[in-house]
Amino acid sequence: MSITSERKQELITEYATKSGDTGSPEVQVAILSERIANLTEHFKTHKKDNHSRRGLLKLVSQRRRLLDYVKRGNAERYQELIGRLGIRR
Repeated sequence: MSITSERKQELITEYATKSGDTGSPEVQVAILSERIANLTEHFKTHKKDNHSRRGLLKLVSQRRRLLDYVKRGNAERYQELIGRLGIRR
């Protein structure tokens, strides 16, 4: 269900705004989106796993808060980010 460290490093290098950037909102949202996608696949086979479903809802709300933060700061950056990630909004 969680992502591998190699995949996490790929996401960090792809979405980093500068070298050595691991904590920008773009990187955080990309990592959260990957975890959300993995959990969504998990629920296709484990429909009654309600404990993990609660975790999924927490991840989705955390991503939503980060996206709202980016949107408040720079709307153009927000549109680019959701376009790159394929998030509908």
